Amino acid sequence: MSRAFPVGLTPPDWLVRNLTPQRAPVNRPAVARAAVAMALPLAVGLACGQPAYGALASMGALSGVIGDTADAYRMRIFNIAVPQLFGAVGVTIGALAFGHGWIAVAAVTGVALVSGMMSSIGAVASVGGLLLLLNCVIGAGLPLPGSWWLAPVLLSGGGLLVLLLALLAWPLRSGVPERAAVADTYRKVGDLLAVSGTDAYEDLRLTVTRSLNDSYDAVLARRVFHHGRSPDLVRLLAQLNAVTPVVESAPAAHQRGERLPAAIPAAVHLLAEAVETGSTTPVELRLPAPADETGRSVDHAVRHAAGVVTDVSPDPLDDRLGRPATLRVRTARAARGVLMSAASWRYGIRLALCIGLAQILVSTVAVPRSYWVALTITFVMKPDFGSVFSRALLRALGTVAGLVVAAAVLTVVPRGWADVGVILLLAPLIPALTPRGYGYQTAAITPVILLLSDILNHQGTGLVVPRLVDSLVGCAIALVAGYLLWPESWHARVGDRLADAVADTAEYVELAFGGLADPAARARSRRRLYRDLSSIRTEFQRALTEPPPNGRRAAAWMPLVVAVERIVDATTAARVRVRGGSAEPSADEITTIARQLRELSDGLRASDVLVAVRTDLSGPSGSVLEPVRQEVAAARTIASPH
Repeated sequence: MSRAFPVGLTPPDWLVRNLTPQRAPVNRPAVARAAVAMALPLAVGLACGQPAYGALASMGALSGVIGDTADAYRMRIFNIAVPQLFGAVGVTIGALAFGHGWIAVAAVTGVALVSGMMSSIGAVASVGGLLLLLNCVIGAGLPLPGSWWLAPVLLSGGGLLVLLLALLAWPLRSGVPERAAVADTYRKVGDLLAVSGTDAYEDLRLTVTRSLNDSYDAVLARRVFHHGRSPDLVRLLAQLNAVTPVVESAPAAHQRGERLPAAIPAAVHLLAEAVETGSTTPVELRLPAPADETGRSVDHAVRHAAGVVTDVSPDPLDDRLGRPATLRVRTARAARGVLMSAASWRYGIRLALCIGLAQILVSTVAVPRSYWVALTITFVMKPDFGSVFSRALLRALGTVAGLVVAAAVLTVVPRGWADVGVILLLAPLIPALTPRGYGYQTAAITPVILLLSDILNHQGTGLVVPRLVDSLVGCAIALVAGYLLWPESWHARVGDRLADAVADTAEYVELAFGGLADPAARARSRRRLYRDLSSIRTEFQRALTEPPPNGRRAAAWMPLVVAVERIVDATTAARVRVRGGSAEPSADEITTIARQLRELSDGLRASDVLVAVRTDLSGPSGSVLEPVRQEVAAARTIASPH
């Protein structure tokens, strides 16, 4: 029987949020790949009489295991192979700088600047930047065996082994992950329609947004590899585009305040099965006769999706998102964006400062195997992985837990072939525990890294206490030089991203109405808005894991994020009503709402506290934009001090 904490001992909310494990399914194939990919190189090294070479390859496999998160095969190539190239460059720079004193400090600090700036490009570049810096730190801090070129080959070879294992089933299952992702989106849309008009709608709407993001990422990543027409890909993309009108109709149905007939979500679930199986047999829809304009919009959207799902050759022209730009063009855009971005320079300087301080410290103070300090900072300071404060806390706690396991292994298990068995048991815990949270991931990774490090330097249990001290020193440097010294870390500004989202919402309102409205531009604007708002919500939820005053301020702003999401939903619902036969709003009404949103955006951008704005908004009664006007007024009320 559980007992409540005494009042004085109740842990604060931010600490509970940090320590509560997240719910996530275990990726069983990834677990199996981790066991094989990390144990096999070590076994080969032992068989060849070169256990150090095997340990290096296993370290490379560890980086591949961390990046093995995508379901689609083409995404796996990006997520695993591309970061390995950066990792090879990093370890080469580090190995060449090893033992050269201040040159090594300058080299690692410079790499840290580049790594930090890369983090702002995207997920793949972020992992690439992480490996660039991690391997550079290892190369500069450890005497690696063999010639200078051997370590990059072994580390990259270990990572590519994970990729090879991840691609084994590609010839048999090509396109299956992408099709499963689109089918999952259909199922979640069906679930959303089933709860329209209820309190469960908001949570499921966020789930649908994430699912749409994942599906488009998977399908468009596959499309990059097809320069010509691929019938399967055209059909899959058409099916994904066809679910968009159904998603658009959901806010209108929810706004009505009544649940839809059960036959409608059931029909969408039938379409999900047809997508997953690739069936071309027409789906028999038993939809009730619509009673109003909203019902007609939902009915039309579902019937349109049913026709596209089972069409053998859907119209390839209905492609609102367009073909992705070539890799060369996107790389040039990313590089230009990073170099021109104040935020990327600011974060790169923060990371370089912390790494530079760590390297200076270990260069002037005798710290055995000092590379661990910089490694700790590298993991803690990743901005797209979560709050620096919470990651420092979880890193310390996870390291302590991992060191307990490592101490037992290093004490009881003799070095040699028994290490292969230990890696075979410990490696699967990394992909199994990573989705639970950063502290759990750290606890799983720590004993594996220490065991592989011991194979390289033979310190046994002598590694345990220095690693704990190094981790705590690294966490302290990250907290002071990377967090407390930067006002943006603890002032909890609402952020330019939310202000940008409000301004983009004004643009979306203007695009949604009028006879000259471009459906393609409207679709792109809506997709960008929902994606941005999803990432902004994630940022605010991360801020809630920080102690006061940051967490408290983030909690105060969170309702505004929800309010902006509701404005976008209300605008989409109004567009659906117009499409169903309601009168178009006047140009003056559209202009007024857009101006009010831009005023709100300007106020948010100029202040880090709640500011007073006008909330006395009016417009013609009975207009389809009346719900939008109400949501805008609510958002402006939230942004005013109470």
